[in-house]
Amino acid sequence: GSIMPRIPRMVINDETTVYHVMSRTALDGFPMDDIEKDFMLDLIRRYCSLYLVEILGFCLMDNHFHILVRMFPEYKFTDEDIKKRYEGFYGDDRAFAAGQIPSLREKLSSLSEFVREIKVGFTRYYNKRHNRRGYFWGDRFKSVIVEKGETLINCLAYIDLNPLFYGFGYHWIKGICD
Repeated sequence: GSIMPRIPRMVINDETTVYHVMSRTALDGFPMDDIEKDFMLDLIRRYCSLYLVEILGFCLMDNHFHILVRMFPEYKFTDEDIKKRYEGFYGDDRAFAAGQIPSLREKLSSLSEFVREIKVGFTRYYNKRHNRRGYFWGDRFKSVIVEKGETLINCLAYIDLNPLFYGFGYHWIKGICD
């Protein structure tokens, strides 16, 4: 069959935009246990300190997750902010060079990069822990722009109620990166 070109995600750059991100495992059953959810939560927290994001709500289930992410426009962050985030995240492991700022700024304001790093980090951890190789996540994550007000509240309610419909999950609203 013919391969459809990938349509770029619609990203609104001039103001803060909220996305409902969802991703499901490629594995059968319910592979994520509580220790793994703790690790995932920790990853989300760590990457929050690096990326220009705020987590409004999330739900980690045994086979998928939902995150409600607010992306901040990059112009709201000074070069100094970018440097601080980088150094705070990497510490002495990676030297910071001023020449990196433009590419860093682009990366740290990217929803795709934020989600990718969390998923890659989790896959590494999971595979090591279970002595396996290969994919953990299924298709590319889904993201939907959430409009202000009512839809945002509905989305938070959905994420909050998700464990009731799908069994036990980790979920909190707000405060994860505070």
